[in-house]
Amino acid sequence: MPNQQQIVKSIAAVAKQLGRAPSVSEFVARGGIPKYFVFRYFPTWNEAVRAAGLRPSRFFARPDDMELLKGWGETVRRLRAVPSRRAYRLRGTHSPRTLETRFGCWAALPQAFRNFAEGKPEWADVLALALVPARKKKESRESKGKSFCVIQPERGQHRLLRERPMYGEPLDFPTLRHEPVNEQGVVLLFGMVAKDLGYVVESVQAGFPDCEAKRQIGPKRWQRVNIEFEFESRNFRDHGHPLTGCDVIVCWHHNWDDCPAHIEVLELSSFLKSLRRSQD
Repeated sequence: MPNQQQIVKSIAAVAKQLGRAPSVSEFVARGGIPKYFVFRYFPTWNEAVRAAGLRPSRFFARPDDMELLKGWGETVRRLRAVPSRRAYRLRGTHSPRTLETRFGCWAALPQAFRNFAEGKPEWADVLALALVPARKKKESRESKGKSFCVIQPERGQHRLLRERPMYGEPLDFPTLRHEPVNEQGVVLLFGMVAKDLGYVVESVQAGFPDCEAKRQIGPKRWQRVNIEFEFESRNFRDHGHPLTGCDVIVCWHHNWDDCPAHIEVLELSSFLKSLRRSQD
């Protein structure tokens, strides 16, 4: 488990590679330290950058499609294979959710990259790895006087069945088979790992804040905190919650770079990664 000094040194090392202060996604991809550990010691990413003796290069800016596809292509080049969603989350430069929002679904990424990179010699090696065959046309056949269509689906991409439940990515965690896909899943998962995180839940309610808990701050010493559950940390802002009355946002995915410094963010996805690594 890295300490504060190790994190600061790692930020400085990544900045030396880039020639500038890294973004949080660049730091995770190059430094190999999950965001969870950074935000254990620093309330915001910019404060961590300043602690490393650097000036934050910029505030969050929405990456354009070309930047996202280049980042995906560089990951293919490093891995010498098309990455799964989980592999990209660990080794890529952007959030998989960002790419899925922009290009439709994870299975659509190879074709989107092909459209972007065709005719560009600098991407020839990646195209050879990410080549996606065109979807076969529907072939009509006759069976017992009725016609039907045969469609060859692309690998990993199948049609959506309506009125069926949706699941997150498979999760290697006891008693929970899939990643959360909503706030209720975050609440459930937090209840499972609260003890490992040093929390004891006092009460849960429907209004703001969602949860009252106590957490251990030292040997035989505990303190009361107010918790708000969100699937993504940015939902706290989008839901219009007040900036007072909440001490900790517990979420699955932390994507609110401008989160106020006085509100801590506990990203459960990063915690589970660190937990698995500590058990290996």
